[in-house]
Amino acid sequence: MTRAPWAADPAATRGRLHREASESERGPRDAFQRDRDRIVHSISFRRLRHKTQVFMAPDGDHFRVRLTHSLEVAQIGRVIARTLGLNEDLTEALCLAHDIGHPPFGHAGEDALGAALAAKGGFDHNGHTLRALMLLESPYPRWPGLNLGWETLEGLAKHNGPITNPGWALAEADSTFALDLARWPSLEAQVAALADDIAYDNHDIDDGLRAGLLSRDQIMAVPMIARGWDAVKARLPDVPDHRLTGELIRSQIGLMVNDLIATTQGRIAEAGIETADDVRAAGRCLVGFSDAMRDQERALKRFMYAELYHHPRQLAAADMARAVVAGLFAAYADDPRRLPDEWRELLPAEEPARSRHIADFIAGMTDRYAIARYREVVGPIELPEGF
Repeated sequence: MTRAPWAADPAATRGRLHREASESERGPRDAFQRDRDRIVHSISFRRLRHKTQVFMAPDGDHFRVRLTHSLEVAQIGRVIARTLGLNEDLTEALCLAHDIGHPPFGHAGEDALGAALAAKGGFDHNGHTLRALMLLESPYPRWPGLNLGWETLEGLAKHNGPITNPGWALAEADSTFALDLARWPSLEAQVAALADDIAYDNHDIDDGLRAGLLSRDQIMAVPMIARGWDAVKARLPDVPDHRLTGELIRSQIGLMVNDLIATTQGRIAEAGIETADDVRAAGRCLVGFSDAMRDQERALKRFMYAELYHHPRQLAAADMARAVVAGLFAAYADDPRRLPDEWRELLPAEEPARSRHIADFIAGMTDRYAIARYREVVGPIELPEGF
C-alpha cells in the first residue's frame, strides 16, 4: 500500500542512539519493523501477560491483561493507520510497547511507587517505559537497552502530546537521545494514543460484565451504549440478549474508529499537512474524535470510573496492591540483601539512584511475582475476592 506523504518513512529515520552494523545483514526488515520485533521479543513485553489491566491477578482465563490489551490496541491502531495511509509498523510498535512501563497492579502499583519515590523524583509509568527500553532491557552485548529508533522512542515519550515538564526518567531519556519533547509527535503516535482509549473504553465493559461488576441494565445509563444496544437488537432481533454483548462491543469500536478516521482526515486537510515534519509543526493534535464523539466518549469514561474502576471490590484490590508494593519497597530499602544477587550487585551507593534502582526491580514484577516476593520478604497477606 502506498503511504501518505505525511506518514513516517523508515528510510528517513533519524536513526538509533548506538550505531549498528548494516541492518540488511539480518533480513529485509526496515527500521520500524525491527523496532516492533525487538519489542515483541523483549522480556518486558512477555511480562505483560501477568500484569493488571483492570482486574488484578485474575483467576479467570478470559479477562484481559496488559499483554492482551496491548495486542488489541495494536490491532485497532493498524486498521486506523492503514486507512489514513500511515506507517503501520511504527504504529504497531508504539501500540505494543505503550504499557511496558506499568508496574504490577496497574495504576495502584504506580501510585505506591510514586509515594515511595516522592522525595526521589516520583514514578511515572510512561517515563519508565523509556527507561525500561533504553536502559534496563539489555539483550545486546555492546550497549544498554533495545537501541530503538528515534521515531519509536519519540512516539512512546509523547504520544499524548508535547511535554514541557518531564519527570526525571523521561528527562534522563531525553538528555541521552533528544526527543524534541516540546512538539507534537508523529501521526502514528497520535493514532496509538487514541487506539488505546478505544480499546479500553470498550473491552473494559466486556470484562466488567463478565466479572459481574457491571450489569446490562447499568451500562444502558450511557446514552451511546443504549443507542448501540438498540441498533444491535434491531439488527438481530431473534438472537438472545446474552449472545449480543460481543456484537455491541464490536459495533462500538467500529463507530469510534470510523468517527476518528473521518475527523482526522478533515483535520489533516484543514491544516494543509503535506509532510511528516508538518505534523510536528502543526501545533495541535490532528488525530481525534469529532466534538460529538468526544463528548460521548468522555461520558462513557465517567461512567466506567464511577461504576467499574471505583467499584468497592476494585478499591479493596487496589488497597491490597498499594500495600504490597509499598511493603516491598520498604523491605528492600531497609535491607538490600533481600534483593536478588544480580540486582543487589548493581545497587548504587548514593541516593536517589539507590531508591530508583529498587523501584526498577519492583516495577518489572508481575502481579503474582510481587505477591510471592511480599510473602517471602515481608510476611503473610490476605488477598481480596478474585485472586
